[in-house]
Amino acid sequence: MLYNYFNSFLIVMSIIALIVFVALYFVKAGYGIFFTRRWGPSVKNKWGWILMEAPVFLAMCLFWYFSERRFDPVCLCFFIFFQLHYLQRAFIFPFLIKGDSRMPLSVICMGIVFNILNACMQGGWIFYVSPAETYPLEWFATPQFWIGTVLFFGGMFINMQSDAIIRRLRKPGDNRHYIPYGGMFKYVSSANYFGELVEWVGFAVLTWSWAGAVFAWWTFANLTPRAAAIYKQYETLFGEEFRKTRRKRIIPFIY
Repeated sequence: MLYNYFNSFLIVMSIIALIVFVALYFVKAGYGIFFTRRWGPSVKNKWGWILMEAPVFLAMCLFWYFSERRFDPVCLCFFIFFQLHYLQRAFIFPFLIKGDSRMPLSVICMGIVFNILNACMQGGWIFYVSPAETYPLEWFATPQFWIGTVLFFGGMFINMQSDAIIRRLRKPGDNRHYIPYGGMFKYVSSANYFGELVEWVGFAVLTWSWAGAVFAWWTFANLTPRAAAIYKQYETLFGEEFRKTRRKRIIPFIY
């Protein structure tokens, strides 16, 4: 019964992701380069990221702690991988941010809701819903695990490297925008988003689960329209200087 309910939950989440994917081509989420006060009250960017990303880290801790499978080697490995990302995203990345950018509370609240639901998807599947025999010790020797692990950490590296490149573009007090160069920015204008997409595709592969696949789909649905908007913004700001870089938006050589 729980398995059936969980599958229905994943279907609903997939449909919502499709709606979000379409909507974000018409509405730019008002943070980062598209920050606007029309989205309501805001807080400093670093506190916004902490408030938005910390709940998924804490929720996954609860799913892990109360599970009878918390020390199963494969499930524990999935948990550690997942938490490594959010440890960096919620408690390290925000304190590396430069400048005085702000994030609307409305965006933060939407992020919190999704992150908690995603913890339910990933933590629910790994620690409660998946059949007990799904992840035996032999899972560490499967192609899914090794390919997924390479993609996961490769994507994490690209994401963190790209964020570092973006941070180095500005000196203290500088609020101008610049074209980023280096790393995967050679191929796409949103290399940080490409890295995150690869990361969660990797997680879907290494867990070989519909829960992981739905999260990868959500990542694509959320970041692809934003990458397209950023690409258009760069064209507006930099014109031919940007166009001559011949980059794609988020997926090298494709889009």
